Amino acid sequence: MPGLIRGVARTAVVAGTASAVSGRVHHRQQGRWARQEARAGYAQPTYAQPAPTYAPQPVYAVPVDAPEDEPSMDEKIAHLKEFAALRDSGVLTPQEFEVQKAKILG
Repeated sequence: MPGLIRGVARTAVVAGTASAVSGRVHHRQQGRWARQEARAGYAQPTYAQPAPTYAPQPVYAVPVDAPEDEPSMDEKIAHLKEFAALRDSGVLTPQEFEVQKAKILG
């Protein structure tokens, strides 16, 4: 029985030592490779997403010279709501919204 325990103990010591040495070697290699990449400038490239492009929105203008063709107040409010939704979603800037609002309200 003492021979069996001694054999198991020896195997455990050898396996533990091999595992510890292997871990240290791996850690040292990772550090060395990281330093080489840093010196060589192998940083991971970062990519910026391209800015979204939007199709131009139709411009609604109130005809000035034809008062009989003037849109009703309900139509004007509907147009203003459309422009407000475009402004809130980021398609129109607040300045563009104000320009369109001035055209609609005339």
